[in-house]
Parts: sequence; structure tokens; C-alpha cells
Amino acid sequence: MAMPNAPTPPLARPARKLGTDAGHHFFGYYNKSSWDRGDRYLLAQRTPYKDVRLTPEAEAEIGCFDLQGGQAFQRLNTTRAWNWQMGSQLQWLDGLPGRQLIHNIRTPGQGRPYVNFGSAIVDAASGAVRTLPAPVYVVAPSSQWALCVDYRRLYVTHETIGYSEPGGRFELPLAPDSDGIWRMELASGALRLLVSYAQLKAFHHRASMDQAIHWVSHIEVNPASSRVLLLHRWTERVQDETCFLHRLITMDPDGGDMRLLECSDHPLPQLAGDFDPAAVGTFDYEKSEWQISHPLWRNDHQIIVWGPHAGAIHYHLYDDAPHGQVRVVGEGVLTENGHMSFSPANPRWLLSDTYPDAGTHERILFLYDMDTGQRHDLGSFYADPTLSKENRCDLHPRWSRDGRQICIDSVHQGERQMYLIDVADTVG
Repeated sequence: MAMPNAPTPPLARPARKLGTDAGHHFFGYYNKSSWDRGDRYLLAQRTPYKDVRLTPEAEAEIGCFDLQGGQAFQRLNTTRAWNWQMGSQLQWLDGLPGRQLIHNIRTPGQGRPYVNFGSAIVDAASGAVRTLPAPVYVVAPSSQWALCVDYRRLYVTHETIGYSEPGGRFELPLAPDSDGIWRMELASGALRLLVSYAQLKAFHHRASMDQAIHWVSHIEVNPASSRVLLLHRWTERVQDETCFLHRLITMDPDGGDMRLLECSDHPLPQLAGDFDPAAVGTFDYEKSEWQISHPLWRNDHQIIVWGPHAGAIHYHLYDDAPHGQVRVVGEGVLTENGHMSFSPANPRWLLSDTYPDAGTHERILFLYDMDTGQRHDLGSFYADPTLSKENRCDLHPRWSRDGRQICIDSVHQGERQMYLIDVADTVG
């Protein structure tokens, strides 16, 4: 067995570490670019630790790297509302003037509908900060509105992407009509409930939903800010992610015209009384043949996702339309779950990765050519097997705005750091 922090094999592309200080740096999820519009400033969170178990007191610094100014980390704010997978939902507000960004914060005793959590808009040039009454999950590309969920619910149902609470997990209503996906206007902070968990449970209802707790994740807005995708998930056993059931749903930004694109409801032998959730490996869930995972818009009308359709699990491309076409992407080439996204400069190029190999603990970073079907492996990166599913470090590859560079989070050199990889010679 390889030792933690073992050297990674030679890379197909050099990976250049960001940062000149002693801290650990990471961005978080794969679903947005960490680069600003001009590809000069790169958002990041900085912590003094690599893998601490998170508590409400754990603080991360919010800032950016100036890629033309010595690459020193520029501190802009702090937060205690974050996790190792998604960070603080840090993202640029491209639709607003200048260099403005948003991230989640704790607001003790304040906030609605979610007491103790909100978000902050920061002007990177002036340092001005404006707070909003709810934590964001995703901001529309127009930067006019955001979609919000309760990170306390996520902490109970899917701790990896929730925000820690004093005392650990607690009881929640299974499918309330008073909570769900909220829309928040960024200019005013006005909030309204778009779709409740009770409505999601009633939409194409399945019997497996009746005794289960419900939540949503992977909410994404298309480039035109005209459609929203989400994963509706439910389970009777939150401790075991292989018991999660999944649906891929789309809707309008006002909650209307809801469409069910895929459902992976299936029998769950894991619910038997003698099943041991502790026997489930860290990445068994991500490699399940029933998983619907990591959906993202390719354009305003198509969605790429890893999941089962017509009895087989693949990368699939869905048309967001009633009875829309579903196509397999990379059959025989893209054979396992990953964090996929298309180049913002040319959707011919799909960027993704793999989860760690069970024996070597290596993850592969690659590009896939949608025109030719050819996969271009960019490198192999060691994943420390001592990290748990809550504090692990996935690569979460992200494109620069011009589609010529990739940024990843990685622990292959013994620290949690961000790395840049040039792919201009491959993508042209």
C-alpha cells in the first residue's frame, strides 16, 4: 500500500502550484470558474490546516491570487460557513461591474429563512462588503438572483456538503412544505420559496419517498439564466450514501414547467436491519451503478451527467425537453464517475477526472474530445487515503475563461493546494 503523500508519477502536463505563503489553499467545486473575466485573478480559500474536522468555529480566509502580480494570496474577507468539498460557494459575480464576488457566511441569530447563515458580496477593489439574508447555492450567470438551500439540512442528510452545527446531527421534518429551494434577489435580498420539499415529494411520487428525508443538491443555472437543473435526493439511511435515491429535474427560474429527466429509484437491500454502514468505503457511493451525479449545463438546452439510463450507467447528454433525447458520451472510454465541465471557449472539449483507484489511490485528470471521441490524460494525482469523505480533496477541475488553462485542488504533495495546468497545445 502506498504511503500518504507518496510521490505522484510523472505528469503528462506540468502542474504549477499556486501560492507563496505557508497556508493551504483550495477553491472547492468544479461547477464554476475560479478565474475572473480577464483571467488574471483566481479566487481561493486559505486555511492554516489541511484536513481538520470542521466545527462552527473553523475559519477560512477568502481571497484571490493575482496571476500577474507575484501570485501572492490577497485576503479579502473571512468566513465560518464552508466545507472542504464546496468551500463557501465562493464565485465571481460576472454580471456586476468591476470585480465583485460572493460567498457564504455565518450570521449568528440572524438570517431568514435560515437562522445563522447568510452571504456576503465583496468588492475586490474597494474592499466594501454587503451582506444578504440567505446563503447561496448557485448564482445565475446574470448575477441578478441566486438559488438558496438550508445548509443545516445538508449537514444532516449529506454532511460532506453541509455546514457544521454544534452538537452534530439533529432531527428535521422529512419533506416540509415550508422549506426547499429559495430564490434571492441580489440587489434587494428579497426571498421567495420556489419549490418545497413537499412539492418535490408529490411530483411523480415514488413509494420509496414516504418514510425518507428529502433534500436537493447540484443546483445549476443555464448560461441564459432561463432554466435550472437540480438533483432531488431522498433516503431512509443518511449514514450510508449507497442508500441515496436520485432524480434529475429541471424547472424555470420561477419554479414552473418542472420536468423529470431521470429517476434512479431502485430496491435497497442496505436497509436490512443487519446491514453495516461502516463497511461502505469512502468512494463506494461515487462508484455506485445507481448514482446520478455531477450534472452541468453544456449550453442552454443540454445537460451532461453521470448516471443510469435505459439500464446502463454512462456519461449521458440530456436534452432539456419533454421526451428529449438522451445520448451516451464516451462509451467504452468514459467509464466511471467524475467532475465534468465543458470549455467555456469551445464545448467540443470536456474536462473531467476520476475518483481514486482502490489500490494505487491515484486519480486521473483528462480531456475528452466530443468530436473525435479521443481521451487525453493530463496527469495522475495521489489522493491521501487517510482523509475521510468529509475532508477529502477531490481534484474538481475548473477551466480558465479562455479555455487554455485548468485549475485543480490536490493533496498529492502533502498539502491542500491549487495547481495550474496549461492545455493550450491540446485544445488549440
